[in-house]
Amino acid sequence: MKIGLIIAIERELKAFLESGSQISEEEVCGYTIYNARIEGHDISAVLSGYGEIDAAAVTQLLIYHTKCEIVLNFGVTGALVPGLKVKDLFVARRALHYEYDVSPIDPVKEHQYEEYEDEFIPLDAGLIGKVKNAFPELKEVTVASGGKFIEKKEDKDDLAAQGCQICDMEIAAIARICLKNNVKCLSVKCISDTYEGDGGDFNQNVISSAEAAFGMLKQLIREL
Repeated sequence: MKIGLIIAIERELKAFLESGSQISEEEVCGYTIYNARIEGHDISAVLSGYGEIDAAAVTQLLIYHTKCEIVLNFGVTGALVPGLKVKDLFVARRALHYEYDVSPIDPVKEHQYEEYEDEFIPLDAGLIGKVKNAFPELKEVTVASGGKFIEKKEDKDDLAAQGCQICDMEIAAIARICLKNNVKCLSVKCISDTYEGDGGDFNQNVISSAEAAFGMLKQLIREL
């Protein structure tokens, strides 16, 4: 199976590059695509950089160039609610693009894209079902996704009140572009900074949390 892998930052990419797989590189439209064979599948990984715009661009590039059947994403995430610990692992069920809002001019809810039934962008239910069957302890979460690092507790509380448990800066774009291309999407996230934490906690934990997320992802690939 051809699988696309989208990684946001270099410190997360490190976990993939040091996985022990033989990796080749190719340059496409200014991006480096890293190709490897993992658990019997052809994996093409690309570094997107922070944010929804770059994530959308590389998702479309990866789908078009590699003709991948599934897009996977792994990486670190911030907690929006108390009780989530560093290195806790989750699978994303849906994403809220909290910076998107056309409700003042269109008949939709706040943050809703018109083609979805509500304000949440869904990830692939079939893939999530396989994950839950293989790893029932892995919890499903809703991800608040937008273009800024969430550090203030009042911002965390506001996003939690909208039904989100964790936050990132890419998965809303990745999931949306996958849906437009009829490609399945799955995301595994690992806590790097807790509800009480901040950017310092992120910098301290990003590498070890990314390694934990990629380790889980490798196990999930076996189930595909």
